Amino acid sequence: MSKGNVRRLFLEKNRSIKEQEKPNQGFLSRNLKKIYPISLQKSTSSLSLSSLSLSLSQNSNDSSLKDYITPLDRQIALSLRLIGPPERREVPVAITNVPQQPSPDVGDGELKRCNWITKNSDKVYVQFHDECWGVPVYEDNQLFELLAMSGMLMDYNWTEILKRKELLRDAFSGFDPNTVAQMGEKEITETASNKALMLAESRVRCIVDNAKCIQKIVRQFGSFSSYIWGYVNHKPMIIRCRYPRSVPLRTPKSEAISRDLIKRGFRLVGPVIVYSFMQAAGMTNDHLIDCFRYRECLNLGHRPYMDAIPDININVLY
Repeated sequence: MSKGNVRRLFLEKNRSIKEQEKPNQGFLSRNLKKIYPISLQKSTSSLSLSSLSLSLSQNSNDSSLKDYITPLDRQIALSLRLIGPPERREVPVAITNVPQQPSPDVGDGELKRCNWITKNSDKVYVQFHDECWGVPVYEDNQLFELLAMSGMLMDYNWTEILKRKELLRDAFSGFDPNTVAQMGEKEITETASNKALMLAESRVRCIVDNAKCIQKIVRQFGSFSSYIWGYVNHKPMIIRCRYPRSVPLRTPKSEAISRDLIKRGFRLVGPVIVYSFMQAAGMTNDHLIDCFRYRECLNLGHRPYMDAIPDININVLY
């Protein structure tokens, strides 16, 4: 046999061997093109390695491909996983009991109140704090009563005034502005001479004069409530105070109301008295934020139509 024939036979044999190996190509050459139209080439790009690693991991559970995976394919896949970025695994988080926000209670089930309510506070004053102070009031007679009682703070404290509340209501006809405005000299004198009320004649005349001023406001605004609540956009002010020292005695709002009331003929309506009235009438929520009444008064002051009113009355004080 000549050298040319031997060479030809050797080349044909090698070609037949390659053709037999071609149908047995592994996982990478056969299936990667189904995922990405790329060929397996040497690359230093971390992006291409990441893409190949992601492709392998996503298709590792495909039963139709498992039969064709060769040892060489496994080694390549393992190498790609080692070279590529680490897989992101979801770490199960143990669910623990989330501690609830402590309720405003003090030991022995006692409610947490504003700091100026102490164990020595009178029951009448505590009741006023728990049920009335900071609760929005919209009825004219009640607003007039609170305005008159706030004016009495010039001479007495809240506890002394509250103890005589029922006597004051009887003396001033339930604080009906129309009835009080018609009180004559005889009725004024009799009321001032009532020792249980402990009101000087000048204070009684002040209340009568204020009732007449309320009548004028009702004729102009429809009600005293509409007039007074208009100053706070018909929405309670929220003064978020943490400490008693942060609770104001007067504000620019109370000063504006005081100036207008004085201009209209009212008496005993200075900025401090007006702000005390605003606190009692719920026009401002001055309960400390850790007081149990703070959240309750916040809810009482909310009405559905208020959702459309912008929150311009929120102040945070510490």
